[in-house]
Amino acid sequence: MKKTALMLALSSLVALSGCASIVSKSQYNVAVNSVPEGADFLIKDKSGRKVHSGRTPQTVSLNSDAGFFQGQTYQVDLSKEGYANTSTTLDSSINGWYWGNILFGGLVGLLIVDPATGAMWKLNDHVSQTMYPLKPSAGVNSVTTQ
Repeated sequence: MKKTALMLALSSLVALSGCASIVSKSQYNVAVNSVPEGADFLIKDKSGRKVHSGRTPQTVSLNSDAGFFQGQTYQVDLSKEGYANTSTTLDSSINGWYWGNILFGGLVGLLIVDPATGAMWKLNDHVSQTMYPLKPSAGVNSVTTQ
């Protein structure tokens, strides 16, 4: 009787779990870097909502999903005095562990658990941008002779 109950409990756990949810995560630490360091950054999600701001180098925690079956996309804007502003995109991608549901998690993991928890998506662990100095405008530092 105890063996049957244990086997039923374990079978239920496997059937109701998602592979990526078990071995992965839905929130990632992302290092934000710039060359040169000390740039101000602003991170917005795909809806344009500000989710983080700070100064490079810094590590921030970002969700990989934007909803059920929707991966998140972030825009990272960098600025620093004397340098041209720059932007980059951080896009989520399908987590390789998500496909483990075909073998272990079944349809419940594939269609419900991993999409609902956001674990079906992953993010890169860093964003890095090179910033380029602004060129001085003509005539600002020039000497006039007559």
